[in-house]
Amino acid sequence: MTDERRVPATTADERTMLEGWLDFHRRTLAWKCEGLTDEQLRSAAVPPSDMSLMGLVRHMTDVERHWFRRVLADEDAPPLHWSDEDPDGDFRLAGTDTWQEAYAAWQSEIATARRHSARFGLDDISEGRHRRTGERFNLRWLYTHMIEEYARHNGHADLLRERIDGTTGD
Repeated sequence: MTDERRVPATTADERTMLEGWLDFHRRTLAWKCEGLTDEQLRSAAVPPSDMSLMGLVRHMTDVERHWFRRVLADEDAPPLHWSDEDPDGDFRLAGTDTWQEAYAAWQSEIATARRHSARFGLDDISEGRHRRTGERFNLRWLYTHMIEEYARHNGHADLLRERIDGTTGD
């Protein structure tokens, strides 16, 4: 695996630091998926879990979409991979689901997240609200939450990758 991640400078300003760590964790998930076949990327962790590397990418696609489109920018952007009837649909993969499609959708949501975030300062309050709680959030909170979300799931990705081919690394 080729590690192209960059740790943010230890003296960066707050926004650069937050964006740097978010990008680091986005790249970590991509790195954990690198070089695997669609079949390997669909491989679930352990029964009864449906969690797979491709499922994690689909999940993070919808997480990016939710926080940056729906909450930050108040866009009408329904989830791509789950529904109220199937809240874990992002982890339920069909044999026709491909890494190419999952990766492209994820990268598209990341690009949109960056565009929307560029319009806001760290203290600016979101235009939209959380769908369940009705709360608004500042961009600093969203960045911090996204770093936490990726970091947690990158721990899952570490275990999945090691199970698939024995590859380890932080």
